[in-house]
Amino acid sequence: MPDQESVQSIQEHRATIDKIDEKILILLNERAAESLAIRALKPAAQMGLYDPKREEEIYERLAGLNNGPLYNDDLRAIYATILKVSKEMRS
Repeated sequence: MPDQESVQSIQEHRATIDKIDEKILILLNERAAESLAIRALKPAAQMGLYDPKREEEIYERLAGLNNGPLYNDDLRAIYATILKVSKEMRS
């Protein structure tokens, strides 16, 4: 028989995760809008759409801010996907 206290605790943690996911979704969409704004400005600034130096700056900045429990390699994998999607977004 499952421990009801553990089951209840899992449900509470999942509810918290659902709320966090809602916040992450809002922030990802805000980030996407900023990326699209930058993309629109790059031709006038005579900048290429892909900037590997900027991506490394992002990874390094986040690694410096990271206090875990995510490892920096995991954080980099997450942001690699975010940046890939940002580059492939339709305006």
